[in-house]
Amino acid sequence: MSVTREDVSYIAGLARLQFSDEEMVTMTTELNSILHYVEKLNAFDTEGVVPLSGIHDQTNVLREDVARGSISTELALQNAPDRQDRFFRVPKVLG
Repeated sequence: MSVTREDVSYIAGLARLQFSDEEMVTMTTELNSILHYVEKLNAFDTEGVVPLSGIHDQTNVLREDVARGSISTELALQNAPDRQDRFFRVPKVLG
């Protein structure tokens, strides 16, 4: 299977891309090179090979979820530039 310049033009149109004549030649060559490589991969016997969802056989290691106490309101507001009672005071952002 090979890609023609018309194929590249059609695909570029679908993707809403515009290529110069020089870029069209380059894209045609590169796509043909990719397809040639994929054809080489098809030559391998994959019978009996189990499909993978990833290349690593690792699982995510998470720490144990332990409930802890939170900091007090006074400690949280200690370094606040502006506060009102027990809340942070920030500049108005909506009109």
